Amino acid sequence: MEDKLIIDQINNQKPKIIEERRHLHKLAEVSAKEFKTSAYLKEEVRKLGLPIVEVEGTGFFAILDTGKAGKSLGLRTDIDALPICESKNNLKNPRLVLSDDPNVFHACGHDGHMATLLASMRILVKNKGKLKGKIYFIFEEGEESGSGIFPMIDGLKNENIDAFYGNHLASFLKTGEISFHPGPIMAGFIMVDFTVKGVGGHSSRPDKAISPIFAQAAIIQSLASAWVNRLDPTKTVTLGLSTIHGGSAHNVIASEVRVDGTLRYFDWDEVERAIEQIQIVGENVARAHACEFINRTASEIFSPVINDEKLALLMKEAVGPYFGENIKEDTTWFASESFQAYGKLAPSLFALVGSANEEKGTGAQHHTPEFDIDEDSLNHAIFAMVKFATSFLEA
Repeated sequence: MEDKLIIDQINNQKPKIIEERRHLHKLAEVSAKEFKTSAYLKEEVRKLGLPIVEVEGTGFFAILDTGKAGKSLGLRTDIDALPICESKNNLKNPRLVLSDDPNVFHACGHDGHMATLLASMRILVKNKGKLKGKIYFIFEEGEESGSGIFPMIDGLKNENIDAFYGNHLASFLKTGEISFHPGPIMAGFIMVDFTVKGVGGHSSRPDKAISPIFAQAAIIQSLASAWVNRLDPTKTVTLGLSTIHGGSAHNVIASEVRVDGTLRYFDWDEVERAIEQIQIVGENVARAHACEFINRTASEIFSPVINDEKLALLMKEAVGPYFGENIKEDTTWFASESFQAYGKLAPSLFALVGSANEEKGTGAQHHTPEFDIDEDSLNHAIFAMVKFATSFLEA
């Protein structure tokens, strides 16, 4: 399909795309509870006459069969929102739309991802006669929690799909920019979880207790030192400790304190060293404080998202005339993505599509109350998805 045809068909449905994105933003639902969102998406799929395949939970996929022999391609969106209170303003302006639930909103751009896949689906269905092979439109539940990826993979594993494509709106790239370079593009993810147990007591006599609070504080400080001195600085592993829990009253010394967070990484050997450091530091520092160290730091949950070299080259050739110098090389993001699992079924490509616009105030970090997307970025996301799909099926 020629670039002009795709651009014209995007522009023709632009009011629908904006309306749809805003409607989905209002519907925002947390992982594994996307009931209204899933129902709306299925309704839009049925309008196009596509068969729907349910998977466990709220996720599903739809199939466009051109009736002509060829390859098969999976196009994916996530559908969940986050339990974050939405700010009424982004970084600069009042929001164009607010979630119906003040405690849940699309703080990572998934409303834009859904609008992108729906618009791409309409274009591809409309141009079915120009295509060959099959396209699977994948609506994945619970990307933020990981609840939907394994049921989806189970549902797709026997479909013999030749490749997968997805994209993610990125607030650290400007609207009009895109990155899809070969190799790792998003980090792997491992859950950190460890507890220090001591002996509780009355706060008036700390000498008669064994406080895990001081031990846990010493462990955290020692881990910061270990990260600087024991790990290879050229193979970054981030230590993102996010919560600490212990105690229930000001005059009661807690008997245990729990810490959790995540590790993000691109190199498996180095993250294994990092996991080992958590055990070594935690066990020895806790012992020095007469406490017990219980480590639940998990093995790999999500591996890095790694773009297939051939697919990245195909994409560059396909969208090069459209994006030009706005194709950014070597952009990596230390966030993690369940999209990595599709790459274990077939070669995959994940694109980061810029959505930052200073005038519109849409550059806030993902997962923050001020996060917002530039709706003009949807044009670029849709073009990239449609152009890649048609180029892959024609190749």
